[in-house]
Amino acid sequence: MSVQERKERERAGRESLIVATARELAEQQGWDAVTTRRLAERIEYSQPVLYSHFRGKREIIGAVALEGAAEMAAALRAAAPVADGPRARVTTLARTYLDFAERNPAVYDAMFQLDGGLAFANEDTPEPLKDAFAALLESLGEVAGDGVHPGLFTEVFWASLHGLATLTRAGRLPPEDTEPRVELLVDRLAMI
Repeated sequence: MSVQERKERERAGRESLIVATARELAEQQGWDAVTTRRLAERIEYSQPVLYSHFRGKREIIGAVALEGAAEMAAALRAAAPVADGPRARVTTLARTYLDFAERNPAVYDAMFQLDGGLAFANEDTPEPLKDAFAALLESLGEVAGDGVHPGLFTEVFWASLHGLATLTRAGRLPPEDTEPRVELLVDRLAMI
């Protein structure tokens, strides 16, 4: 291994450590607790080292969001084939999405609530975000209905799931009614 390869590997390792530590701190104490000073202390590197990887908290949030999008896409793709038939796949997809949001609230916030400097819904959208949307589209496209653009249908379904996740977490919707909401969403929106 060359010196350059070793340095690149060490740099990638530090970057992964920064992102993992930011996630952990955000999940434990919220994003307000994630500061470059605290991260530098936790990873036992100086703040200048941290700044050599990320220009600040916004970029760290963006890195967490990209990692979360990749994890969400993998979870959605893993769940869909297990279900038998379109209705079961869409129901499983909705449950998987809501479970991901509930289990990873800080990551979910980084993905959809906080400014991580990431472009959505245009050609500059990073690949992990596009892939997370594609993971939804793969199952939802088949149930969009005649004359309905699969991408638009997926956006509306996704927006519904996001609303359910956000409102439930904020205490605006009782969590014990999540399953009936999923069933209603699948029955009425997907009309399967």
